[in-house]
Amino acid sequence: MDAIATLQEAIQHFSDELNCIDYVRDMRWPDGIVVCPVCGRNDVSWLEKQMKWQCKSKHSKRQFSAKTGTIFEDSPLPLSKWLMAAWMLVNCKNGVSSYEIAAAIGVTQKSAWFMMHRLRLALHDDFADVPKLGGEGGTVEVDECFIGGTPKNRHLGKRKGADKKVPVVGMLDRNTRQVRAKVVPNVKMEALCSEILANVGKKSEVFTDGWSAYQNLGYAGFIHDTVNHVDEYVNGRVHTQGIENFWSLLKRSIKGSYVAVEPFHLDRYVDEQVFRYNNRKQKPVQRFAKAISQVAGKRLTFAEVSGAVGQTRG
Repeated sequence: MDAIATLQEAIQHFSDELNCIDYVRDMRWPDGIVVCPVCGRNDVSWLEKQMKWQCKSKHSKRQFSAKTGTIFEDSPLPLSKWLMAAWMLVNCKNGVSSYEIAAAIGVTQKSAWFMMHRLRLALHDDFADVPKLGGEGGTVEVDECFIGGTPKNRHLGKRKGADKKVPVVGMLDRNTRQVRAKVVPNVKMEALCSEILANVGKKSEVFTDGWSAYQNLGYAGFIHDTVNHVDEYVNGRVHTQGIENFWSLLKRSIKGSYVAVEPFHLDRYVDEQVFRYNNRKQKPVQRFAKAISQVAGKRLTFAEVSGAVGQTRG
């Protein structure tokens, strides 16, 4: 797979559905042992005609495919289309719209929109199994930004309240150049400091702007310093230019590629940009492999993504 370097080579390789199945299998079960997602049995049989596996134990759903238990589950679309959409999403610096995906892989825009949200879910990392940013001797930049549409770009009937922007907090480790970002309910002290405590190691140098919500970080076990953006943007080592660079990339993708993002979905667009930023130095095939290795154990239904959970058809 390391030989695949371009989109054209990826299209050629993944045009064969068996190649797609083999690739997803290798990402899900890197030790080569396919495991039944229902009972965990690892001596399953391959059914060549159905392109599925069958568990030797008798239970419901004993036949399963490479899609079972992943974001691809219950999708009628072949893996060849899914993998092409994933390749484009992780390797397009400024994101890729559902209209472009629909035209590229031959599906409707509605299907492409749903696909992209499911793929963004796979890109999400809760960072539970990795060390916190910074730590003793480390430096972390923390800043917040506001994402939202411009009222003049909306229909007259939808302009009311369109200028309300959604706050996002971000943290950048200067040593590892890794970033974490998350949508927050507000930019008050409780909301911002709880995210900092959850993601930044104690005794870290934390650089922020002069926003009052950060004023007590020095009492929380951090070495805190600020730069007053009213007077200057850089004061020696104290600045937030690194995380500001991430904000520019995020805003460029949203304004340039996605145009309008509902607050309900913003967290997944932030996850998408965090994934690309943290893996920016990897080769395209390496970013793609990492994304596909994260598809298992995640599920997003159309009712969930459209906000129709619990609603009944009239």
